Amino acid sequence: MPVSVWKEAHRPEKAVEDSKQVIAALRSSSGMSAVGAAGFCWGGERSFFLAFPSDLGKVVVELAKSDVIQAAVLLHPSQVTVDDIEDVKKPIAVLGAEIDKLSPPELLRQLEQVLSTKPEVEGYVKIFGGVVHGWTTKYKDEDEASVRSAEEAHQNMLDWFIKFVN
Repeated sequence: MPVSVWKEAHRPEKAVEDSKQVIAALRSSSGMSAVGAAGFCWGGERSFFLAFPSDLGKVVVELAKSDVIQAAVLLHPSQVTVDDIEDVKKPIAVLGAEIDKLSPPELLRQLEQVLSTKPEVEGYVKIFGGVVHGWTTKYKDEDEASVRSAEEAHQNMLDWFIKFVN
C-alpha cells in the first residue's frame, strides 16, 4: 500500500473518532468512569518516520479539548502546535526533549506560555536535558542515564494520571 494511501486512511481526525468510540465502549461495558490519554511519538530515527511523523500527540490533544478524557500527557510530541493547545480543556502535561527537531524546546516553551494563560486548565511542561526525540521509548538499556531519564518521564506520566484521573 502506498504511504499516501495509508496516511489518508489513518488521519488524526479518524483516530480521534475511533478513540472516542473505544472509550465509550469501555465505559459502558466496564463501568469505567475516568480516562487518561498518553500520546507518544515514535518518529525521529528512520527516514519513514522523519517524513511521516506520528500524529498520536495530535490525537491526544484533540481528546483533551473534549469531555472524553480527564487528563492528557504528551511525551516527545510531534505535529502539536500552539493553536492546538489553546483549546485544551483538560489537565495536560507535555514532556519534551532538549534535542528535538519535531518539538524543539522553543516550541515547548510556547506551549507552556499558552497553558500559563489558562487558569482553568492545569498544565505542565518539562524539558528533559540531554535527551533526543523518542527518548522514553528508544533508549539503550546499557545507558544508565538514558534509562533513568525514561523512567523519570514514565513516573511523571503516572503521577499526572494519579493526580487527575480518578
